Amino acid sequence: MRYPVLLLTLLLSGLAVAVAPSDRPPGLKPVPDGAPGLDDAPPVTIKPSSPGRVVEYRANGRLYMLKVTPKFGKPYYLVDQKGDGQFARQESLDSGMRPPMWVIKEF
Repeated sequence: MRYPVLLLTLLLSGLAVAVAPSDRPPGLKPVPDGAPGLDDAPPVTIKPSSPGRVVEYRANGRLYMLKVTPKFGKPYYLVDQKGDGQFARQESLDSGMRPPMWVIKEF
């Protein structure tokens, strides 16, 4: 007895929710398909120089990070963490924070 009532309830709720395209409120536009545009990506400027290469990362026209790749040596980052124009050197973008990963139970 439960299954027919459940099936009937699901069918009626599906019909109640279904809206024909002509019944939509005015001003609604369909969502475009596909991946988001490149407008969402932060602008990146690559400046080659004699001692290496500098990559600038900007958001809303404001410089927030530089990646410096010297010809010899490891690349490093200069990051403006507070937004005040003072850049701090970081060897990598890894914050060093490690969440605890304990094994509670194995199957």
